[in-house]
Amino acid sequence: MKHYFLGMAAGYSSGEWLKHLFTIGRKKDCDKLTNLLSQKYEGEAILCKNGRSALTLALKAYFNPGDAILVNGFTCFAVYEAIKAAELQPVFVDIDRETLNYSAEALESILSVGPAVASSPTSQKAQWGTPSDDVTRHDKISGIIVQNTFGIPVNMRMIEEVAKKHDLTIIEDLAHCAGVRYPDGREAGTVGAATVLSFGKDKSIDTVSGGVVIMRRDKQHEIEAPSKLPKLSDHLRARFYPMWGALCRSLTYIGIGGALMRLLVKIRLVERSADSKLDTSRRLSKFEAKRAYRQIKDLRRTGESPIREYYFVRDRAELLKKLQKKGYYFGGLWYEKPVSPERYYKQVDFPEKKCPNALYVSEHIINLPIYYTKHDLKPATKLINQYLEKGEKGE
Repeated sequence: MKHYFLGMAAGYSSGEWLKHLFTIGRKKDCDKLTNLLSQKYEGEAILCKNGRSALTLALKAYFNPGDAILVNGFTCFAVYEAIKAAELQPVFVDIDRETLNYSAEALESILSVGPAVASSPTSQKAQWGTPSDDVTRHDKISGIIVQNTFGIPVNMRMIEEVAKKHDLTIIEDLAHCAGVRYPDGREAGTVGAATVLSFGKDKSIDTVSGGVVIMRRDKQHEIEAPSKLPKLSDHLRARFYPMWGALCRSLTYIGIGGALMRLLVKIRLVERSADSKLDTSRRLSKFEAKRAYRQIKDLRRTGESPIREYYFVRDRAELLKKLQKKGYYFGGLWYEKPVSPERYYKQVDFPEKKCPNALYVSEHIINLPIYYTKHDLKPATKLINQYLEKGEKGE
């Protein structure tokens, strides 16, 4: 029986985790990665500590403090954190249940109404919709973040038309969609003013941590590129994570792998992806730059990027328990709340009434890891098919 851990280097063979552990990176590896991405996305590439730090730099470069930014209503806390760190206001846009992305029509519905901010001095919480007696309008929506959820591409041509009409700056977040092409044939990351990549756990480019921002248009504000070395603790966690993952997978066969991983998280030898600290002063590790370079070269050679499979199910908690009994540990996948993970959700003040589709999806979706074959996942999908919502199709 196989046991699966999300983001615990589950796809690493013994040879791969050993290669990761002993990879030696040099400055030339950082230069090679920077040059590769600068050429690929036709801009200025800057290596960062993680994806949320890279996104923060992009937002600071192209927007003014207080501006509002349109963002997918089904997203991760890292995006929200970056927006707040750049002193901007997120405007969550409801999604389409089939694509998990917002549509051009949804964007227009927000832009035609405009945001409203509570005027009471005791309330600073933003609410989006038709202004009422206790709110005042403002028209500072200045940009839009495109994320291509789970690698599913948006209709970028239509998004561009909306952006041009309303003078919005597009930022492309490629955390889960590096290598994806839009319906019109253009590659994701080659359209917006800036492109952001994350190299964190379970991303389309996975070196455990790290990120890059590529500035593709003239910046509105100059930003200071990260210059500090990674913290030693972060460097060691990134080095040893695949080894810990392999050890924990082996120990699941005698029932203690999960307990060991929880202990490693508690004593901070392993860091959960959502807990990675935002820091725009520190850069990517040299060895991770070397690993990222190789993966991006492989991506360019194959021309393929993984798209995460997902299903809408009933009784998800019960299903997850049954999957775990079969050795599939899918708890903690990206779906718990409209802005995941659940432990950070209360910080977001998410407008659930304005985003009913995002709320429904977060309550019913189950998505599968990208680093296993359909053969590996066949027993899991067979069980999932028994819990599908009416009208959903399984494999």
